[in-house]
Amino acid sequence: MAKYIFVTGGVTSSLGKGIIAASLAKLLQARGITATIQKFDPYINVDPGTLNPYEHGECYVTEDGAETDLDLGHYERFLNIPTSQANNVTTGRIYQTVINKERAGEFLGKTVQVVPHITDEIKHRMLLLGKDGKYDVVITEIGGTVGDIESLPFVETVRQIQWELPEEDVMVVHLTLIPYLKAAKELKTKPTQHSVRMLSETGVHPDVIVCRTEEPLNDDIKRKIALFCNVKPGAVIEAADASTIYEVPLLMQKEKLDEIVLKKLNIQNYSAPDLTKWNVFLTKLKNPKSTINIGLIGKYIELQDAYKSILESFIHAGAMNEVKVNVVNVHSENITAANVNEQLKGLHGLLVAPGFGNRGIEGKIIAVQYARENKLPFFGICLGMQMAVIEFARNVMGLVQAHSVEMDPNSPDPVINMMEEQKRITMMGGTMRLGSYPCTITKDSLAYSIYGATEINERHRHRYEFNNDYLTAFHEKGMVTSGVNPASGLVEIVELPNHPFFIGVQYHPELKSTVEAPAPLFVHFIAAAKKQAQA
Repeated sequence: MAKYIFVTGGVTSSLGKGIIAASLAKLLQARGITATIQKFDPYINVDPGTLNPYEHGECYVTEDGAETDLDLGHYERFLNIPTSQANNVTTGRIYQTVINKERAGEFLGKTVQVVPHITDEIKHRMLLLGKDGKYDVVITEIGGTVGDIESLPFVETVRQIQWELPEEDVMVVHLTLIPYLKAAKELKTKPTQHSVRMLSETGVHPDVIVCRTEEPLNDDIKRKIALFCNVKPGAVIEAADASTIYEVPLLMQKEKLDEIVLKKLNIQNYSAPDLTKWNVFLTKLKNPKSTINIGLIGKYIELQDAYKSILESFIHAGAMNEVKVNVVNVHSENITAANVNEQLKGLHGLLVAPGFGNRGIEGKIIAVQYARENKLPFFGICLGMQMAVIEFARNVMGLVQAHSVEMDPNSPDPVINMMEEQKRITMMGGTMRLGSYPCTITKDSLAYSIYGATEINERHRHRYEFNNDYLTAFHEKGMVTSGVNPASGLVEIVELPNHPFFIGVQYHPELKSTVEAPAPLFVHFIAAAKKQAQA
């Protein structure tokens, strides 16, 4: 049987439960203990796939095609192991499953209730990853904040699991906030006391309290929290603000969070922690030799979480190249032919980001043209790749009305078309081309020099594709399609040979970038931008 750790949050949202969960898992992994993390979200959406990025940040896609919460990206980036559909569960998915069972008559005419039917389904999902012996520890992050109405069934299920499993097989880590009042020059513990009391009223008692704080916690404050929240003094952990999320595992190690967990769960077989690779990465991250400016051309730049995986990939690739990547956010709606020089001046590279819909499209196309004509390193992802195709068709091939059928269904030259299997779909949720697909790369291409292989697998999330009816015309004008799906012929990679660095990909390489294995496309893009800066 696996051991189970539940991470809850109190006082306020956005304290970083996902980072704490990922940091703890990393520390356990560094000791030779196999760990995985799952996220239970209280919203009624079945998954984040139909949510606006302004609402929920980016939609993270797993290898098996699940559209999930962005915290799963943190899990993968920290642990360097893939997650799956089983690692992210929402209230909507739970209720959908239970209702489908009721419709099929599985409850034999019983009244279907939150307890036991909803909680039993939650319990089944919570314990699922620990049943096949693959993991020693399963960490479960409970979304939302203690006291939220929608998270009550999850908290009740944790109570039942605490009651059912042996004491040494389950523990609860509660993340809370210790605010600092500048006027009083004092840290206040009362919100934490109320949060723990509210959690205890549900029957769940935390074993460890992790306190987010802007100021250091002295021993007196820790003892006070321990006394009033009924935990051992050593189980109150300081989580000070860090310069980077990748520093948090080391801060948690300093506070001995992993040792507390090992003792509480009675785990005997473990080694001394080995964080050598992690420390090498952090050293490079904190000691860059130069700075480069990368323009991120997007539609959702007001919310940084909308491009979370891209921003983290820049950090990984920047450390690999020993440069600090200064990301310059440029809203594509603000770019025009008249101001493009002003908007993009001082940049050493340009990334046109993914997205959906017509808003800001022309600005993206103008940005691509600027990068192509000014020999500025260019990287397009998904919609960014499609914009590169449209720009080339308009300005090099002379197809002035070329467009994507997503934005202009009546375009006389639909160089980006809807995928055949997507044309019959009417339901929006979970129906795009999702998950990992193979790609065959042409030798003697930029893509081949980046990957060093002719066969790769990358993750997808899209409905529209390069229109192969125009393939020959593009080749004749000099655009190379260097990567294709071997089964469907779908164009995956386009590039321009007569350019320092110009590449667009239909897939999402940012979703597989981790601390220990940065995405090759990002590493080479940053290297090209570094060369541009030096020149």
